Amino acid sequence: MSDQARGAQLALDFRWNNAADLEAFVATGNEQAVAAIEGLTGWFAQSLYLTGPPGSGRSHLLQAACGRMSAAGGTAVYIPLAHHIDGPTAPLDGLESLSLVAVDDLGVLAGHEHWQEAFFHLFNRLRDAGGLLVVAAAGAPASLGIALPDLVSRLDSMLRLRLTPPDDDRRREILTGALARRGLRMPAAGVEYLLRHQARDPAHLIGVVDRLDSASLRAGRRLTVPFIKSVLQDQPPD
Repeated sequence: MSDQARGAQLALDFRWNNAADLEAFVATGNEQAVAAIEGLTGWFAQSLYLTGPPGSGRSHLLQAACGRMSAAGGTAVYIPLAHHIDGPTAPLDGLESLSLVAVDDLGVLAGHEHWQEAFFHLFNRLRDAGGLLVVAAAGAPASLGIALPDLVSRLDSMLRLRLTPPDDDRRREILTGALARRGLRMPAAGVEYLLRHQARDPAHLIGVVDRLDSASLRAGRRLTVPFIKSVLQDQPPD
């Protein structure tokens, strides 16, 4: 595959969300992980293994790592492995030429021995080429059901950082930060309404903010609690 064709493939398959940057990540409780992501472009950068429950920000930090590397002039890809695991392993070919490879959903390797083998070889090629690897999974390597002992050993050699899930104070920060970045104003009662009546996953809450932003623009309305209720209940605003 030519460099141009490979670049087109990477752009198509491995794009990341530029909005998932470090400025948008509430670091409280996860300062060490954020510092490690910031350090990926420094002299003492090292590959990272992020763990944590759903909603702890694993995917956000992986994509932030790609954005940071790209902004520093490096090359990076973000691979949501769950989207590719049922296909061929060819997308992993040649990634050792990049500065950073960020792999999400590592747990889906369980039961896919050919992907485990391909990922093991990518790990070795990337290490030998001096590139960095950042991966994310719910638990430690030994808990993922990976049948290839050498791959488990490689993953165990990485710096492992555990992310803590957000409490309500951090969810408030996430909501207010998302609102501020969109230039939206919402009364404190509106934020509390969302925390009480919406799913607590941060990605869902940010999606709700995007929905309210669009509805506010269309209707020319401020984000009052009655308007928020009408939007989220799919009712005409008063």
